Formats: sequence, structure tokens, C-alpha cells
Amino acid sequence: MFAGSTIFTQVMNVLPWRRFQTCVTRYNGDYKVKTFKCTEHFRVMAFAQLTYRESLRAIEACLRAMEPRLYHIGIKSTVSRNNIAHANETRNWRIYADFATVLINRAKTLYANEQLSVDLKSTVYALDSTTIDLCMSLFPWASFRKTKSAIKLHTLMNLRGNIPEFIHISEAKMHDVNVLDHILPSPGTYYIMDRGYLDFKRLYELHQQKAFFIIRAKKNFKFKRRYSHKVDKDTGVQCDQTIFLTTHYSSKKYTETIRRIKFYDAENQKRLVFLTNDFDLPAETVAQLYKSRWNIENFFKWIKQHLRIKSFFGTSENAVKVQIWTAVSTYLLVAIMKKEFKLEQTLYTILQVLSISLFEKMPVSRAFSKYNNLDQNNESHKQLTLFN
Repeated sequence: MFAGSTIFTQVMNVLPWRRFQTCVTRYNGDYKVKTFKCTEHFRVMAFAQLTYRESLRAIEACLRAMEPRLYHIGIKSTVSRNNIAHANETRNWRIYADFATVLINRAKTLYANEQLSVDLKSTVYALDSTTIDLCMSLFPWASFRKTKSAIKLHTLMNLRGNIPEFIHISEAKMHDVNVLDHILPSPGTYYIMDRGYLDFKRLYELHQQKAFFIIRAKKNFKFKRRYSHKVDKDTGVQCDQTIFLTTHYSSKKYTETIRRIKFYDAENQKRLVFLTNDFDLPAETVAQLYKSRWNIENFFKWIKQHLRIKSFFGTSENAVKVQIWTAVSTYLLVAIMKKEFKLEQTLYTILQVLSISLFEKMPVSRAFSKYNNLDQNNESHKQLTLFN
């Protein structure tokens, strides 16, 4: 008989609590707080994410049912709706954002050797955003349209392991391209973007920083061809050109030549035009890299399906950001667990198992042992999976 700690305790022990306390101290998170400190608040919010709780009442009911065990999992204070709601309103959301950054760095190290869809040693990022709709009457501070409120999650994802290395939460009115002003480019790194990020001034800044971009061209894109390179049309590449911009403002913002690649996607029967400042990468590799951008779309769908970021436990801006950052931390925690416990399951399966076994007393490895040979085809085809 296993006489050790619960699975929830083992999961929480994966987290670097000293680093968390550093984040708390940085923003005076526990100043004049006698009960329900930030560490307990984070544990409760992580519990809500891992067990699919939809409301404060549901969190309170579940944890009070397990009250004799709460002390042993690090929750020493009384868990009530008022305590959780007050913490969400008053604890600085930057505490949880900074801690998520700590987890990002840890996950990035663990997944550094993950394979890309192409044979490339460089770091490859996908940049995109997703909108989270909110109720206008409850979230007036996030005004978007006349009858609608919303916020936007701008995300820069490292495609080696699908780790979101940068997240910026903004009002939904913020245009996607503006987030490029918040990103510090790394030389030799690839940034893959859709047409919403086509701004030649900002792209030229990426180019000057020795970073590479791959981006879809717009239909009204004006240019002149300088060179045409030989292509193998059997690969889907229809043309590979060196071009320069012809419109007045664009040519002033991007003064050098750009590579233009037209690719036919036979699977979806679409013709795609890519722009890049990398003149050495094979044209078909550029197309494959852009195709891998779909991973960030899957990430957005995944977190909306499996984490609590569509219904919120509080209505203030601080409460919303606290919940989003704890959700991101939970995603990273499960990704870290997958590596450190050497789990073979998908993140979806790991979350499902954790949701019903957090208070069981057994080693984490035993809880997942029966799933070691799980055929992923047995899962619902509607469920999105990452880290296959």
C-alpha cells in the first residue's frame, strides 16, 4: 500500500516554489495577508484548471468536501468563494505572469531537442492571436464593439514543443501587427506570421536584427520581379522570385529585395504566396514551415476546450488576467510533467487522468501506467492533441 502523498501534491511539487515566492515578494503579494496567501491562491486556481471547475461555488464545494486533506496539499486556509474572489481581485496579476515566464523557461529547456516538421537547427516561432469574447454588461472595461466586450491573447509560440514563450493580453481593439513592437527579435530565428502582420516597416526591423520572417502576401500586393529562380513544380512550388516593392510608402519602409514564393497546396486546393527575407532556404521548406504555423491555431483551440479561459471567476481586469495566467501556467505544468515523469500520453489524456485522481494516494507513474499503450485513435476524433 502506497503511504506517500496525493497525486495533487506530487504535481504541485514539480513547481519551483522558491521562484514563485520571489515573484510574490517582487509585487508585495502577501503584504498584510494573514490567511489564504498567494501560494494557496495559486494551488486553488490550479486545482480549478485541472478539474474543470466552472465557478467559485464549484471550487468551494469540491475543496470543502476534501477539507481533511487540504492541509497536506499546501492549502491551510479556509477555502471560500469570498476568499478566492477577493484574491482574484486584489493579488497583482503580474505575480502569476512572471511565474508563467519561469515555467516557460523550464519547459523551453525540456523541449529544446524536439524535432520540427523540417530539418532545421534554428529556432522557429509562430506568431498569432485569439479573441476571447466577454459579456458587455459584466466586463465594460474590455469594450470591443457596441454590444460586445473582448480581450485578445497575442502569442509567440516556439514550435519545438509548442511552448508559448511570449503572451500579451490586450484589449480586442489592438491590431495584431502592433504586438511586433513588444517582441525583441533574436538573430537567426524564424518568425512565421499570417497576413495580419504584414507591415513592411516592422518586417524591415526584423530583417535589420538578422532575424528571418515568413509571411503570407496580400492580394493587392504591388511589386516588380528582379530575378526568377528555377523550381521543381512537382513539389508544389510554382515560382521563386527575387522582387522589390513598387508602392511609394512600402518601398520607403523596406528598401531591400524580398523573396516571393508561390506555392500550390494540393491538399486544400489553394494557391499561397509567401514573402521571406531568407534567400537560402529551399522554397518547399519555406512552405512546410508556414504549414507548421497551424500548431498555434491548435494551441488556441486546445486551451479554450480544456482550460478555463472562456468563463471567468471574477469580472475585473485583474481577475481575468490572474485566471488566464494561471491557466497558461497549468498548461506549462502539464507539459513539464510529461517530460519529467516520462509520460507517453497526450496532454489531453494527462489532464483527463489528473481530473479524477488528484486526491488519490499513489505514484504519478502508476496512475498513468495503464495508458502506456493507449492507441490515440481510441480518443474522440474531435479532441485536439499536442505533443504527439
